[in-house]
Amino acid sequence: MTLKPGDIIAYLEMCNEEETNLQHGMNFRLHGGLSVILMSTRPGAPYADRVEEDGRILIYEGHDIPRHVGGLDPKTVDQPMRNPGGSMSRNGRFYEAALRYKKSGGEPELVKVYERIRPGWVYNGIFKLVDSWLEETAGRKVFKFRLEITEGEPLAGRSEGPPDHTRMIPTTVKLEIWKRDKGQCVLCGSRQNLHYDHIIPYSKGGSSSYPENIRLLCARHNLMKSDRIE
Repeated sequence: MTLKPGDIIAYLEMCNEEETNLQHGMNFRLHGGLSVILMSTRPGAPYADRVEEDGRILIYEGHDIPRHVGGLDPKTVDQPMRNPGGSMSRNGRFYEAALRYKKSGGEPELVKVYERIRPGWVYNGIFKLVDSWLEETAGRKVFKFRLEITEGEPLAGRSEGPPDHTRMIPTTVKLEIWKRDKGQCVLCGSRQNLHYDHIIPYSKGGSSSYPENIRLLCARHNLMKSDRIE
């Protein structure tokens, strides 16, 4: 499967794409390759992820200690830098990668971002991990990670494919489009292999923030459209 930003996939399809069972929201260098994070900005989401600057910036919150029966409430404890045995936690690995980039100015960690949204997951594209810090929230310390969209930069060691020319569509817009288009392709009514499509592509000046410029297309019609303005 070759994913493009805006593709809507099921959980099992996402796991197949990454060749692993994605049980955690933070996955550092899966199989030695790109890192993967799972985000959500839905009401009631467990972490305070947010999108800024018209989808160019993602502020991702680190993860809590595991919940154990009879144990401490994870929301009352500082998010861990290290695991109980002393090894780096997932927070710690991403944190160190961000600090290495800030200190050296070398290549940033590349992170594939998936967003939880009914009825499944949306692939939001590849982002660069450029900063991290600890923030005091409700009397405890939580990790924050700043990621910037790559704008279609080719991955090292891979041939360049279609550019990720689209900014990340805000969750509120995605939900509005899903309801408006009744969860189906606007051209043929298919409910399979759907994609959030920019009517005017971002690369040609279209916006990700206005529902009028976004619609649901199936994979077939999205491929037929390509990068044309209809």
